[in-house]
Amino acid sequence: MKALTDCFEANRAWATRMRAADPDFFDRQSDQQHPDLLWIGCSDSRLPPNLIIGKQPGELFVHRNVGNVVVHTDMNCLSVLQFGIEVLHVPDIVVCGHYGCGGVRAALQSRPMGLIDNWLRHIRDVRAMHHTELDAIDDDEMRLDRLCELNVVAQVANVCHTTIVQDAWRAGRELTVHGWVYSVSDGLLRDLAISVECAEQVPSIYRMF
Repeated sequence: MKALTDCFEANRAWATRMRAADPDFFDRQSDQQHPDLLWIGCSDSRLPPNLIIGKQPGELFVHRNVGNVVVHTDMNCLSVLQFGIEVLHVPDIVVCGHYGCGGVRAALQSRPMGLIDNWLRHIRDVRAMHHTELDAIDDDEMRLDRLCELNVVAQVANVCHTTIVQDAWRAGRELTVHGWVYSVSDGLLRDLAISVECAEQVPSIYRMF
């Protein structure tokens, strides 16, 4: 119970600090949000998106799940994509994974974990697709980190394959999808040099036009 009480106390202290530093802050927050970035990241508690990229409330539209996975039947994720693109008009989408991800680690193992195994199947598909490269890595942690990167690459592709993103491109909207990975050990982001900004960069089999 104390943990919940601490949350309210911390909230009141934060609101007081924000008003002192910027008296109009909450008045501006009452208006429609205007984020310039849609973030798809992992639910890991060590990866707070706003903090690690220096964004204030209202500047970042966020979807998070275990393993930063984008699934074409996940109405939650698809709804976030559609709202972010069609209503908020974000110009950039970032899929951000992180090294040492527990979901990715579990996908490398055969130990049953229950319901979440069904979700991790998507990451295991990435593992299976790249098994030759991954099996050639002797160090367990290096293998894990490489799968974290490959998973981001796969999820960037999944974002680009959605009808939502392709509809935006077809309409001539400027929209770029990026792949990043975060290191919990040093707090730094790595750009995986994946930026997709048009349908022509998507394999023809996945293009809707």
